Amino acid sequence: MSSTEAFIKALGSLKNGDLGLLRTHAGQGLDESVDGFDLFAGLWWPLRQKNQWAPRREVAWLIAKLYAFCPVEHSPGQTFARQLGFCLPDKPECQKSYGERFDKVLSLPLDKIEPALQWALRELASNNKKVDWVKLTDDLSRWENETIRLRWAEEFLGSERKLLC
Repeated sequence: MSSTEAFIKALGSLKNGDLGLLRTHAGQGLDESVDGFDLFAGLWWPLRQKNQWAPRREVAWLIAKLYAFCPVEHSPGQTFARQLGFCLPDKPECQKSYGERFDKVLSLPLDKIEPALQWALRELASNNKKVDWVKLTDDLSRWENETIRLRWAEEFLGSERKLLC
């Protein structure tokens, strides 16, 4: 099991109280709360000690908050962008704004992306979609690499859905 898989498994085993604590830290940095830092450190630090390839602290903190915000079920192979493409609204008048919101996700730097990913997770949850949290974590770990964003765009557009207006 990779360190990222172990991290996602640890998130999945959190109790409601711990998830609630993480939810209260949405939009906050890791250093803004002792309680949040302690909970996160208990999840992430043991993995980091075992493997230098554990997800970066900033990415792991973001994923922990996102998972707590909307714990969409983990399903290997169900990539975030593809699943989001499957959620495209049926109404043509809604498709353009939906595509624009996805484009915004692709344009944001990692330190500003949390609200946009929260929107996307709400879309996935409301459409009963699962997501590969390990792949999402790995992608966000390399978010500065333009090829990751390009692949997301291709996956989104390649989803079996109607074309954008």
